[in-house]
Amino acid sequence: MNLRRHLHSMKITSLCIALLGSALLTQAQSPDGELRSPDQRIRVQVSVTDGSPHYQIFSGQKLVLQPSDLGLTLPNTDLSKNLRVVSASPAQTIQEEYQMRNAKKSSIHYQARQRSWKLASPKGEELEVIFRVSNEGVAFRYRVIRPKHMRSQVQAERTSFAFSPTTKAWLQPVAVAKSGWEATNPSYEEDYEQEIAVGTPSTKGAGWIYPALFKTDDTWVLITEAGLDSTYCATRLAHESTGGVYRIGFPDAREIIRDQNLLPRAKGTFVSPWRVITLGSLSTLMESTAGTDLAEKALKVDNSFIKPGKASWSWINSKDDFIVYDEQKKYIDFAAQMHWSYCLIDVNWDRNIGYEKIQELAEYAKTKNVGLLLWYNSAGDWNTVKYTPKNRLLEADSRRAEFEKIQKMGIKGIKIDFFGGDGQSVIKYYQDILMDAARYHLLVNFHGATLPRGWARTYPHLMTAEAVKGFEMVTFEQKVADNQPTHATMLPFTRNAFDPMDFTPMNLYKIPTSVQRKTTSAFELATSIVFLSGIQHYAESPEGMKHVPVPAQKLLQNLPDYWDDVKFIEGYPGKLCVVARRSGKRWYIAGINGEGKEKQLTLDLAFLSRLKAELTSDGEPMFDTKPIRLSAATPVTLKANGGFVIVAE
Repeated sequence: MNLRRHLHSMKITSLCIALLGSALLTQAQSPDGELRSPDQRIRVQVSVTDGSPHYQIFSGQKLVLQPSDLGLTLPNTDLSKNLRVVSASPAQTIQEEYQMRNAKKSSIHYQARQRSWKLASPKGEELEVIFRVSNEGVAFRYRVIRPKHMRSQVQAERTSFAFSPTTKAWLQPVAVAKSGWEATNPSYEEDYEQEIAVGTPSTKGAGWIYPALFKTDDTWVLITEAGLDSTYCATRLAHESTGGVYRIGFPDAREIIRDQNLLPRAKGTFVSPWRVITLGSLSTLMESTAGTDLAEKALKVDNSFIKPGKASWSWINSKDDFIVYDEQKKYIDFAAQMHWSYCLIDVNWDRNIGYEKIQELAEYAKTKNVGLLLWYNSAGDWNTVKYTPKNRLLEADSRRAEFEKIQKMGIKGIKIDFFGGDGQSVIKYYQDILMDAARYHLLVNFHGATLPRGWARTYPHLMTAEAVKGFEMVTFEQKVADNQPTHATMLPFTRNAFDPMDFTPMNLYKIPTSVQRKTTSAFELATSIVFLSGIQHYAESPEGMKHVPVPAQKLLQNLPDYWDDVKFIEGYPGKLCVVARRSGKRWYIAGINGEGKEKQLTLDLAFLSRLKAELTSDGEPMFDTKPIRLSAATPVTLKANGGFVIVAE
């Protein structure tokens, strides 16, 4: 009897264990689940609660992003609620190697873990949410599965980013559409709101641009988007963020051109851009390539014409009246003297110089080993800008005819200005230009433009884009000049974190107007290294360069055209940035001080201790250049609003 009871008890125990094991197996295979980074540090959890999908992000044991919404809204279909889980894929490893010549690194290795969750509405409409987690952060995008013949339009995104109420933010407001000079906004040229409380409404009432920077406890978070194709509009963070919950916002209805289309639209199955969330220390953010890792792979084109470099540029100092033949020839000679690859000829060249004389200048520049870049007005009837050439790029036939013409003249690239919008029709226009420019071997620089969102990887001839309150604004207003130090020390952590930026830096001598520059000459010199741009257009004149000591001139003559690696040394958004960049075996360490007080830095440069180094800092009459020993405690003095450059080899 006892034996029988014992055997019966064992059967019950075995059954309980089996049932428990089955439950655990079911839980492990549940569509709700998690995905971890390759190093296991970052973890995203995905869940569907009462039909609504959510995600949350952990770094170690710390909750970085609280439960946040997922989903899209289409006409007659809400793919953000009343959803059921159809399936969840197993985790897989994603690995890619790619090259860039207009980024912080030339050879990039990307590794992440990927998993997708497929959801369905009561009508059977399917939404796939694809997550990737790398050692630097989390990214996700939507895939809407539809028959090939079906046309779709996305009306809104439910996507949100929910932060702790104690989080601080560094954000740039979106300018109101069709406001500003000649109704050319938004152009991403506002000042940053620094260290504000999350939940603060945007000052313009139109939302916040990417990249958006946050600090929650001791974790830094940078949000942007990548993989934006011509079917989608560019997005932003919405104006309202009650309780620290930021939502994806779509452009203003006025941000449209030509076919007047604003919202994402596609035929058949389509995908959204990636929502990219980089997180960790400031070093993680500054050294990350997440913004290009998630971009589409590069076009298969002949890359022989894609050459980064430096450029002289007359307009920044002498403005419209000096876009004339003799002045441009002088700036060609200036570029040749400085060993720079390009000279940019700006507005109204077609009227003031003419095509025939431009070709003559191009031929002259070629003898000096300098290439010419030409300015264009992008605009059709959506703004009132009078600068020319105008209306030659809007339609495909005239654009291709123009590109073919200037290619035959020997022109190397184009600067296109005044887009003023993020609607789907405008995004398609950008990419139509890029496709045709590749065909005619023309480098591209977008101004009065949107954030490139990783396009420099997809279109490697996109050398740079403005999308920043750059140095030209400093030359216009004293209040902008007064704010330049803190503004410039914001940019490496935000606007320039992933995408090339045409700030047009480095006015070494003085601004030739009544505006008084508030940065030191060493600060300006350092921006040539701190700021990243495939073509760096310098805000210095031949006359100004004559006042620059020979060692600094030689530094600029030998400055690399692109970088192989990056290392963040020290800094804080809006206050300080010190970064090291490598080209071959040579390292350049540059620092800028965003505050009006002197700073005594002790920099950890032990990784360069075996190299010989030279420091250029503020001195009399302009710079002080001297040898320096590099160590784990390298002392450097930064003057108020000052800077420095160290070259080590």
